[in-house]
Amino acid sequence: MAKVTEHIDNAKGKTLFSIEIIPPSKGSNSIGDLLSGIEPMMELNPPFIDVTYHREEYLIKDMPDGGQKEVRTRKRPGTVGICSAIMHKFDVDAVPHVLCGGFNKEDTEDLLFDLSYLGIDNVMALRGDIAKPFNVFKPKKGGHQYASQLISQIKDINAGKYLYEELESETHPDFCIGGAAYPEKHYEAQSMDIDFENLKRKVDAGMDYIVTQMFFNNQKYFDFVNKCRANGINIPIIPGLKVLATKRQLEILPELFFCDMPEDLRKGVAAAKDNAGAREVGVEWCVQQCKELKEYGVPALHFYTMSKSNTTLAVAKEVF
Repeated sequence: MAKVTEHIDNAKGKTLFSIEIIPPSKGSNSIGDLLSGIEPMMELNPPFIDVTYHREEYLIKDMPDGGQKEVRTRKRPGTVGICSAIMHKFDVDAVPHVLCGGFNKEDTEDLLFDLSYLGIDNVMALRGDIAKPFNVFKPKKGGHQYASQLISQIKDINAGKYLYEELESETHPDFCIGGAAYPEKHYEAQSMDIDFENLKRKVDAGMDYIVTQMFFNNQKYFDFVNKCRANGINIPIIPGLKVLATKRQLEILPELFFCDMPEDLRKGVAAAKDNAGAREVGVEWCVQQCKELKEYGVPALHFYTMSKSNTTLAVAKEVF
């Protein structure tokens, strides 16, 4: 097994294919169903597969005494177990998402040791979403507020520095650390400049590579990469892509992920008679995106599959 940055170096300029999957909703499927959904994409030899982590949510319950109580719920099964199953089934590197939200520093340290024990050498370090139904991110008591702080803790563990002890053993974990970036600005950032400053903090803390949020206009990615390089950020920047597959996604994706839809794409999907037509438009748009990105020399094309293989395969087979 290898680190993501090693996979990129070993490719010697060839663009890699990688995917991100989402654990199924609680009680809906088995691990066999999840693996079966991934299997068709293995013919394209992804060297690594990201597995998202979904933090707890809360329900506000009315109590008999007239008060209210926050009830914690979990919606999806464990990311660590899914990563282990993927690695053993397909012999590829799994990259679990590790979040600030829902973890304190002790929880994080324990999780990282579990990952290392399983032979998982790559992590995607993220702040994580705001827990529903709240509208402000609140770290767990004793946890991290920002992804840069989480990255710093992971780098300390890589150096054998733990929360309450420092070991001289050379067998401590050595994680390759990925992180997120937003070519069109994180929705909470007050400006692009402030968002870029936050990215710099993560890079300075020890981030090894970047995966961008999805975008549908390649110029946004090119401008972002140019800004990074001009400001001394020289780590790999992997573009994140999503194949638009339904007419509804034309409206919901910008709402959820705060990305712009180019007018030509919007018109093409709007003119489609049904979802099958919208899918054709979305596939062709993403194919052209990928061809241009490959020509630009991106290290990998990273697809947000939502654990569905058909549209990603339709694009990848035209590109790889």
